[in-house]
Amino acid sequence: MAKPVVAIVGRPNVGKSTIFNRIVGERISIVEDIPGITRDRIYSSAEWLTHDFNIIDTGGIEIGDEPFLEQIRQQAEIAIDEADVIIFMTNGREGVTSADEQVAKILYRSNKPIVLAVNKVDNPDMKDQIYDFYALGFGEPFPISGSHGLGLGDMLDAVAASFKPREEKEYGDEVIKFSLIGRPNVGKSSLVNSLLGEDRVIVSNIAGTTRDAIDSPYKYDGQEYVIIDTAGMRKKGKVYESTEKYSVLRALRAIERSDVVLVVLDADEGIIEQDKKIAGYAHDAGRAVIIVVNKWDAVEKDEKTMDRFEKKIRDHFQFLDYAPVVFLSALTKKRIHTLLPVINMASENHAMRVQSSVLNEVVMDAVAMNPTPTDHGKRLKIFYATQVSVKPPTFVVFVNEPELMHFSYERFLENRIREAFGFEGTPIRLIARARK
Repeated sequence: MAKPVVAIVGRPNVGKSTIFNRIVGERISIVEDIPGITRDRIYSSAEWLTHDFNIIDTGGIEIGDEPFLEQIRQQAEIAIDEADVIIFMTNGREGVTSADEQVAKILYRSNKPIVLAVNKVDNPDMKDQIYDFYALGFGEPFPISGSHGLGLGDMLDAVAASFKPREEKEYGDEVIKFSLIGRPNVGKSSLVNSLLGEDRVIVSNIAGTTRDAIDSPYKYDGQEYVIIDTAGMRKKGKVYESTEKYSVLRALRAIERSDVVLVVLDADEGIIEQDKKIAGYAHDAGRAVIIVVNKWDAVEKDEKTMDRFEKKIRDHFQFLDYAPVVFLSALTKKRIHTLLPVINMASENHAMRVQSSVLNEVVMDAVAMNPTPTDHGKRLKIFYATQVSVKPPTFVVFVNEPELMHFSYERFLENRIREAFGFEGTPIRLIARARK
């Protein structure tokens, strides 16, 4: 089940990004500590009490050189399209402004639940100032302070109360669900059509033709699939098509519903930074990943062209070193037959369980080969390991002190586990936990 989406909307300098970071519970850095991926974060996962949701900071959606009122309008439209609940952020120190009223007019038409937040109410004496905000027409305003973290609980209670269950088609565990993500015009819809053998999805060379993700049930060689096409990452005719960040929002729900994610690249255009950003979200979500190089027919080739292109992919996508690479042409259907076996393999590995006894043999052999590190005279001791979940395969390693598990040694153990069991196509997660 895809998580609900919450968007923070408001004019500049009302503290949208501060509240975003408060809700997420950490400061989101522009540069992530993952080799090979750098991206701006305008969305993140968050939770409040028993509710998990995705949250969008529209302040991070920069749109050309438009006047700021026009930018606000465009950012609000993106939020209206993508969100289930909208937090309308205002500034208690400045009162209701004409820009607030402009945003309110846009939000009136959204038919989405609106939670009105009045930020920068840093002390109780200021609470009398919030009554003017009733005039915006969204009911009770919630006084909050992003800098001090005050009032967020009441605001998030109102947000969570507005969540409604989504009506989504549920599929059995035996069905492999895979989605296609990537920049507009890399051939996602054409690839869907080639797999289905019929024109189920509109294909056009105009970026952003398809509006929404489309589910296409499909059966081949006895295996059932559902193809989730996210070709509509941008919408035709909208001014905000110019922002690459919008394409990420369009893919989020499809990624969450997928077992396997195909990151589609354009062989003719090569790799650009946006490809890495989009792929990073599939990796973060813990989905199995396959890198698909489309339009391979358009590339002039010799016997080493494929090896050179794959090396370039490995250099750019270091964080996806587990992902297989498939070269094909959706247009001519060349090598299209190679894709489904790789999808089957990645899905199987994504759901793989290993016996604890065999797992511990591998871990202890790894420790014998490369002894655990020491820090300030203390040595990491590994007692045993067990697999606790699948999709992705997740392992808990019980140790004396979790902080002694250095990233480099965790990576070493992951590599040994991969060598022993495969896990090609899927990320695996290791969690160090103190033995009680």
